[in-house]
Amino acid sequence: MTPLTLLYVPADRPDRVTKALASPADSVLVDLEDAVAPSRKGEARESAARLLAGLPDGAAGGRGAGSSGGPAADRAATAVQVRINHRGTPWHVDDVAMVAALPPGVGARIPKVESADEVRALAAALPGRALHLLVESALGVERAFELATASPQVASIGLGEADLRSDLRVDADDGLTWARSRVVVAARAAKLPPPHMSAYTNVRDLDGLAASCRTGRALGFCGRTAIHPGQLDTIRAAFLPGDGELAAAREVLERVGDAATEGVGAVALEDGTFLDVAMVERARWVLRLAR
Repeated sequence: MTPLTLLYVPADRPDRVTKALASPADSVLVDLEDAVAPSRKGEARESAARLLAGLPDGAAGGRGAGSSGGPAADRAATAVQVRINHRGTPWHVDDVAMVAALPPGVGARIPKVESADEVRALAAALPGRALHLLVESALGVERAFELATASPQVASIGLGEADLRSDLRVDADDGLTWARSRVVVAARAAKLPPPHMSAYTNVRDLDGLAASCRTGRALGFCGRTAIHPGQLDTIRAAFLPGDGELAAAREVLERVGDAATEGVGAVALEDGTFLDVAMVERARWVLRLAR
């Protein structure tokens, strides 16, 4: 399953973590970083350790597994990641140790990544665990492909746009277009899933969220992080293919398949659209996404 909705929740609010695990989000991102005040970092880490210890081993993959009786065991099919604090902070080492003790299916979300050596060090400290990288600086953007290929444990790469805006000294979305495209290309070149968009911070502006998602989808993003459950339906609707897109994908597979059977490499539709076998993979991706 391709996760389209990823819901951030502060680790120091166990009530919210429990609700998030019961929500329709495809993935829950338990946050030890930005959502937690410095004075509450230790409490947040301990709370996350208690809540996530009961998750089944398959939690991060969204495939489900047997219940182990913990507080979140009834949501075995929910993928879970823990966003740790950056290695330059005093909480990083303890965060990594806590994640290392969790069920192996729980992924680690790594903020402010700039160095392939950092990725490899985390892979060694968290053997076999999925690493989800966040690029949040100009240097990180420049090294996106190097980061994405630093370890076989890298499961995704994306942008942290609040910090990136600050580093690039831009305010408008237009200033992020190149960085967004850069990480999309890096993910594809590294054979990783398409990146998810960064969170839209105005939780009441659902129209703005939908428009922003359409822009990101046009650039090659697939899915988005959310900071409120009320954003999930809008995100999912924006990234799921519509009826017209599904019909077009089915027609591509049918018409190009017929052409291949007849020994023809390409075919033109009545409206003048030119199809060839290179479009088949895209059509199959659309249909898989709809499922």
